[in-house]
Amino acid sequence: MTWIPRLLALPLALLVLALPAAQSPLDREAERWVTQTIAKLSLEDRIGQLIAPAFDSTYLPTDSDQFDRISQVIRDSHAGAVIAFGGTEPVPQALLSSGYGASGPARTPGAAAAVVLGNPLALASTLNRLQAAAPVPLLASADFEYGAGMRIAGATRFPRAMALGAAGDEQLALEAGRITAVEGRAMGVHVNFAPVADVNNNPRNPVINTRSFGEDPSRVGALVAAYVRGLQQGGMLATIKHFPGHGDTETDSHLGLPIITHPRDRLEALELLPFRAGLAAGAGAVMVAHIELPALDPEKAPATFSRAVVTDLLRRDLAFDGLIVTDAMKMDAITRLVPPGEAAVRAVRAGVDLVLDSPDPVAAFTALKRAVADGQLTRQQIDASAGRVLRAKARLGLHRARAVNIDSVPLSVGGRQHQAVARTIGERSLTLIKDEGSRVPLRLPRDASVLYVSVLDYPANWTAAPSRTIIPELKQRWAATEAVEVSDRSTPNELDLVRAMASKYDALIAGVFVRASSGSGRLDLAPSVIRLLQDLARAASRRGRPMVGVFFGSPYVTASVPEVPAMLLTYDFSDLAEASAVKALAGEIPLGGRLPISIPGLFPVGHGLTR
Repeated sequence: MTWIPRLLALPLALLVLALPAAQSPLDREAERWVTQTIAKLSLEDRIGQLIAPAFDSTYLPTDSDQFDRISQVIRDSHAGAVIAFGGTEPVPQALLSSGYGASGPARTPGAAAAVVLGNPLALASTLNRLQAAAPVPLLASADFEYGAGMRIAGATRFPRAMALGAAGDEQLALEAGRITAVEGRAMGVHVNFAPVADVNNNPRNPVINTRSFGEDPSRVGALVAAYVRGLQQGGMLATIKHFPGHGDTETDSHLGLPIITHPRDRLEALELLPFRAGLAAGAGAVMVAHIELPALDPEKAPATFSRAVVTDLLRRDLAFDGLIVTDAMKMDAITRLVPPGEAAVRAVRAGVDLVLDSPDPVAAFTALKRAVADGQLTRQQIDASAGRVLRAKARLGLHRARAVNIDSVPLSVGGRQHQAVARTIGERSLTLIKDEGSRVPLRLPRDASVLYVSVLDYPANWTAAPSRTIIPELKQRWAATEAVEVSDRSTPNELDLVRAMASKYDALIAGVFVRASSGSGRLDLAPSVIRLLQDLARAASRRGRPMVGVFFGSPYVTASVPEVPAMLLTYDFSDLAEASAVKALAGEIPLGGRLPISIPGLFPVGHGLTR
């Protein structure tokens, strides 16, 4: 399959000029706007430029409590920026079912919520209304880590970064970034909190995992740089994260404070390489991680609060003068340490420019104002950060126009051309790491009987039902396909029934779903499920029947079931990943992906079989 990048056939009015490199000077008009604007701002308004409250991108009528709430927060905190999430919907405060969808932080304090996707037209409309009410243009940001479709329904959702690492094509990484930027700007979003520059060299990392391009720092750096260039070509500010490197941790910072004990020379040789590459490519922002690095800060403050990390390392040693932003301040790594106001003060005192998604933005503003009054923070420091925020806005052209054309959203967001790029990445990333007896692709007649076992880490918190695409796709090729699901909830009797069933089929396919999911604290299959897969693999080998394990999500789980005779990696959870896997099993597309990480005890970086 040959993929040739091409510009989208969009009206000229929709094309966004590429951003200049973050280090390049602004033109005279933009610099004059920055100077004149900051001169007009009160101290309160200058402090507010450093605050970015969150809002949902589901439909918000102007006459609604939700719209009133975010409008009031922006006014009371004098916020100069916002961050858009998808949406949430209430779930019952009772254990009625484990499958109510992915859980996440509710925007209403004390409420339980399930995460849902936002709406592109609603997001553009809400941002236009917020922009119209703001005295200074708002810097609109979002976490579109694997495309705008990560948060917004109908937008393009790309495979995760590790899939790009497996495909190994910098042009594809650039194009994924560019398309994400085109879609984001069409909806009024200016800053993307991507790409992830972390080197995932710890198989037990519960929060980065497939969000990383891989474990080879030079390859990660090349893909980070390509993605940054793509975002900025599409007119969006790129943010490399999570500085100075979150890849070698075993604690999820959504749940606690990770500690990295490596010395400075190791950080320079490994973790910092992709960040240097991203900065050299022109990244306009850097997100600081909620991690502790004793080698850089003997006081053991989280990097978010560490002047040694933020000012000395990033500002001075790496000579970065763009925007420095916190990771979400609602994460437990921070909220368990200090209240929201103190957290904001400590971050800004360390050298951060933008306090992102505080649990209480108004408290953050009030504390920052008090800190200036009592001398904890200087006006000069506030002015310097406010100036960087305003320069980012000018670089994005917000001094000329802050609203977007709602009618243009359907022309730029989603569509077949964008989806074709996502499909190319997904198909080229598929990695066949093991194939005893050369069983892949499956040489089965159309009337062959196939047992498909959907193997879940746990059945709760799925935004989309796992195996919802792979089952009908298998049945299109082999009509006599039957499917069962197992998980940590399966009883011994249920697992024994699957063992007994397997002998009756011509082939066995196991779709294995293991998530490295922020805030879950989980990363493995249940021991009983591992034993099932081992038993099925041994039985298939004895009978001479093909068995293929298709691994969705974490590739490291393969190390727990080395008995599986054929292993295909997708690095993702999506309809696209499931459909692509079936095409590969049926021999409809080639296989050529290469491992961007090593599988301990099994396979090295770069391993992969070609079909």
